[in-house]
Amino acid sequence: MIHPEQQRRAYLQAMGIDVWLPRDAADDVLSEDAQADASPERGGPHSASWDELRACVADCRRCALAESRTNTVFGVGNTDADWMIIGEAPGAEEDRQGEPFVGRAGKLLDQMLLAIGQSRDRVFIANILKCRPPNNRDPQPDEAAACRDYLERQIALVQPRIVLAVGRIAAQNLLGSDEPVGRMRGRAHELDGIPLVVTYHPAYLLRSPSQKRKAWSDLCLARRLAMENGA
Repeated sequence: MIHPEQQRRAYLQAMGIDVWLPRDAADDVLSEDAQADASPERGGPHSASWDELRACVADCRRCALAESRTNTVFGVGNTDADWMIIGEAPGAEEDRQGEPFVGRAGKLLDQMLLAIGQSRDRVFIANILKCRPPNNRDPQPDEAAACRDYLERQIALVQPRIVLAVGRIAAQNLLGSDEPVGRMRGRAHELDGIPLVVTYHPAYLLRSPSQKRKAWSDLCLARRLAMENGA
C-alpha cells in the first residue's frame, strides 16, 4: 500500500514542483529514498532505454491507479516508427491484455491506419496514461502529470515524423489546451518540433459514424505532413 505522504510527493514531483521537507521529515523518508534508488527507475525515465523504460512503467507507483490496475499498458508497435499514435487511457480490455486500442475501437483504428498505408506493426501506439482509470473515467490532471515523462521518453526514443492525437484527452494534454476536438482538428499543430494532427477517438466514431468523413480528412492531413517531414 502506498503511504499518503509518498503519494503526495510523487504527484508534486511529477508536476515539476519542488518538495521541501522539515529536517525530521527528511530523516523519516531517507530509508524510503534509499530503497527507491535500488528500483528500475533510479535514473528516471528521461535517459532510459526501451527495456529500462518498460521496467519503470511496470513497477510504477506514482499514483493511486497502481492499486486498481491489472496490467500497465506500455505501448505497442515499431519503436523506430515514422508515425506515433497517442490515445487517452486504457479501458477494461486494454487493462486485461496490457495492450492499447483493442476491442472494437482498436479494430476501427487498425482500419483507419490501413486506409493511409499504415498498420499497427508499422506505427507506435501509446496513451497519455499507462494504467486504466476506474470505470473508464477521464484521467485526472495529477495522473496525467505522473505519466507525462514516460510518454515524453517514448516520443524521444521513437523520434516520429508525425504524431496523431486521438481524442480530446490526448489532444488537450499534448497541446496544453482546453479546446474541444472539433476546434483543434483540421489544422497542423506542433509538439516539440514534430507535426501533430488531432482527430476523433475511434470509440467516438463508433457512436457517431457521421464524423468518419472528418476523421478521414484528418488522416489525409497527417499523411501529407508526414511526407513533407520525410516519412
